Amino acid sequence: MGIDLQGKRGLIMGVANDHSIAWGIARAMAGAGAELAFSYQGESLERRVRPLAASVGSDFLVDADVLSDDSLERCFATLKERWGSIDFLVHAIAFSDKAELTGRFINTSRDNFKNSLTISCYSFIDVARRAAELMPDGGSMITLTYQGSNRVTPFYNVMGVAKAALEASVRYLANDLGPQGVRVNAISPGPMKTLAGAAIGGARRTFKHTEANAPLRRNPTLDAIGGTAVYLASEAGSCTSGEIIIVDGGFHVLGMPQSENLG
Repeated sequence: MGIDLQGKRGLIMGVANDHSIAWGIARAMAGAGAELAFSYQGESLERRVRPLAASVGSDFLVDADVLSDDSLERCFATLKERWGSIDFLVHAIAFSDKAELTGRFINTSRDNFKNSLTISCYSFIDVARRAAELMPDGGSMITLTYQGSNRVTPFYNVMGVAKAALEASVRYLANDLGPQGVRVNAISPGPMKTLAGAAIGGARRTFKHTEANAPLRRNPTLDAIGGTAVYLASEAGSCTSGEIIIVDGGFHVLGMPQSENLG
């Protein structure tokens, strides 16, 4: 039972740049021997993703807008036409209006609530259904969450609700797809210096706080998260499903800051 991905193929959704968690996962998976396809949305993202894909030996890019059924139909039809089947899916897609990731949660607007839940949660259900059809011999689906799903985190606001819904979806999808050998899990990293993370109010202070107080006294790296994803997609993870795997230096076990950081 090896932790490698030789002979496996999969789709990576959500790479924005070389600091993206999705990119850390893609890089680790390619290093473990996987063959990768990348989705992007629009020409500007294609220009960013294409050279990254090339650096791990991939020329397989597909346009995918998770708000468009037609776009997703074309995306997965292209995957089926070229590969026939896939072994894993990585979903790293989330969005909320930056203006509502500051201030109070109670001021969340109806439109942003619906948009945030649709893009950050329903999109995983939607692509999982489509990806499952390309996994006749089983496979692995991975999404990304954050501890703001179950603990109040300053300014995370509606994204906390979206991630809570996403984590519940992981469990229900794991149950639905388990009989066909498809495992469904989420990785929950601690704060990271990514484009998405920077959109949340107080991001720099949060990053410094968790780094200073986590038992390991450090925040996760792209390599650490990538290694976790490789495990989940490999045969070593063949009996792991429905889990939320936390990669945050142990910060989630704390009841209060370390003694030296108490005011």
